[in-house]
Amino acid sequence: MKIILTNEVSGLGMAGDVVDVKDGYARNYLLPRGVAIRWTKGGEKDVAQIRRGRKIREIASIEQANDVKAQIEGVTVRLKVRAGSGGRLFGSVTPADIASAVKSAGGPDVDKRRIELGNPIKSLGSHRVSVRLHPEVVANVGITVDAAK
Repeated sequence: MKIILTNEVSGLGMAGDVVDVKDGYARNYLLPRGVAIRWTKGGEKDVAQIRRGRKIREIASIEQANDVKAQIEGVTVRLKVRAGSGGRLFGSVTPADIASAVKSAGGPDVDKRRIELGNPIKSLGSHRVSVRLHPEVVANVGITVDAAK
């Protein structure tokens, strides 16, 4: 099945790419999550619009990505969240929480879709999170999760 990606999908492509995938993968995973739309002849107009939006948001060069990486890795990120007595969080830390914490700590704007969590953050303490700035540049951010009083 031919689809148009509306968001970046790791291992598949970037937003605005037209890719051919198995029918079940498209129907059961990509389309319900809203990361892709079905390809149609009229959809080619959507592709141009998605690519324009991607070009505005995306980091253009490796040098620019390395500059942003240095800014991100130089920031100390602390999050205050509600936690129980055993150090377990009520819920988990989301990529949107991390993006806003990086911004409030004096770092650059980071798109929440570029933040990659290996496992959900559900406990207090120090954690490592990677931010994919460019296909070849990944920044590692240290995050300290503290209990809110």
